Amino acid sequence: MKLLQLLAISAAVLFWIGWSKPASAETTQPNIVFILADDLAWSDLGCYGHPWHRTPHIDQLAHGGMRFTNAYASAPICSASRASLLTGKTTASLGFEFVTKNAPGRQSIDAPTALVAPPLTLNLALDEQTIAERLTGLGYVTAFFGKWHLNQHHGRYLGWSPTHGPAQQGFQVAEEDFGAHPYSWGRKSPMALTEEGQFVEDSMVDRVCRYIRQPHERPFFVMASSFYVHTPVRTPLKWLTDKYDQKIPADAKNRAHRIKYAAFLETLDHHVGQILESIEASGQADETLVVFFSDNGGHPEYTANAPLRGSKWNLYEGGIRVPLIVRWPGHVRPGTESDVPTIGYDLPSTFVHAAGGNIPDGEGHPISLNVANSAKDGDRDLIWHFPYYHPEKGYAKAKPHIGMDDFAVSKTKPHSVIRRGDFKLIWFAEDDRVELYDLAHDLSEQSDLSAAEPKKSAAMKQALLRYLQDHHARMATPR
Repeated sequence: MKLLQLLAISAAVLFWIGWSKPASAETTQPNIVFILADDLAWSDLGCYGHPWHRTPHIDQLAHGGMRFTNAYASAPICSASRASLLTGKTTASLGFEFVTKNAPGRQSIDAPTALVAPPLTLNLALDEQTIAERLTGLGYVTAFFGKWHLNQHHGRYLGWSPTHGPAQQGFQVAEEDFGAHPYSWGRKSPMALTEEGQFVEDSMVDRVCRYIRQPHERPFFVMASSFYVHTPVRTPLKWLTDKYDQKIPADAKNRAHRIKYAAFLETLDHHVGQILESIEASGQADETLVVFFSDNGGHPEYTANAPLRGSKWNLYEGGIRVPLIVRWPGHVRPGTESDVPTIGYDLPSTFVHAAGGNIPDGEGHPISLNVANSAKDGDRDLIWHFPYYHPEKGYAKAKPHIGMDDFAVSKTKPHSVIRRGDFKLIWFAEDDRVELYDLAHDLSEQSDLSAAEPKKSAAMKQALLRYLQDHHARMATPR
């Protein structure tokens, strides 16, 4: 019996090692498919415990890889988050903390504010090195499809700039297309679809799938940047809204919006399924690293972020904690889970490391894909910086308090955050006030410990402000 037990343990150890091979220059460079969702909440997916959202393809991706429970976007808003995850820098270092606009200037708020936000950043600077440029230097062909949102709007909302678009930031293939998202509808809505299982063909997703299936002589990096589940949340899939009308409880808050949102989310899942199917069809699934991520937390009027407080546009957990799923056959053990804190600006280093390149000095760390070796990765500080007000229109009428599952837009004021271990400190610029939370015991950020833990609060505040100063962060200033 003891011999059998010893053999079983040895087999288990060998199996674990087999799923934990480190990337190196000697290993085959994987293809990399990076799927970026837009405004997808941490708690939205079935594999993250949502009670009625149906996301079978994303759930299957998680079943075949690693699901991260402490993953964060670099910012609570689109452009800033994307700039950070492309460059491996914090928004404070980049000076890119808000969304791009049509013209330079400052925020125009419809109510008096104590501070003035920094000037708007319109374009990701061309001298910033992106994921695409790093991987091109390692022999990759790089391709971008979908939402860019890192340049001044050109010609139309979200239009790519001929001077600061993906092609100017290192992507050798760059195809602009709204697909079937409502952004592309104009004044005409598509005809309602009533046949169960029928989806509208999405030309942007089709472009991604065609690119993946075509022959490649070199490893490729594909960034599939979805427009879903960003507003406007509208869908022609009547069969799907009818399904959720039957499924969502009658007493659910904001039920009408949530029915449409659930259908919208299942459409995103369908698109992910198409991309995963194209990877299988290419015959290179075993040589392909797939990463699924969201650019920020969920929209407060359409989804419940509980148990997290806050939403898109603020730095409570609901605004920045997001789903992260990684599948890499032979390197990531299927069906595993990691609770190590990681953040969007870790992605460039992660991709470079997987490709066998040297990790440059910077703020991002390669994400550990081996649970057994990842505990030490949770010791570093994570930083967020948001020196703006939100909403710009409707600020006067927005809720004064940022709550949980209140399905309303709240007043967001300039604030910055440091997470150290399980503790998270929020510094509010208007009144130099802090809040401190122990996320291990208070995930919903309901018990402010700043008064009970004055030394810890002071030390973390000092570290945060020192970081902002050392990195020349742009600050909101008094009027």
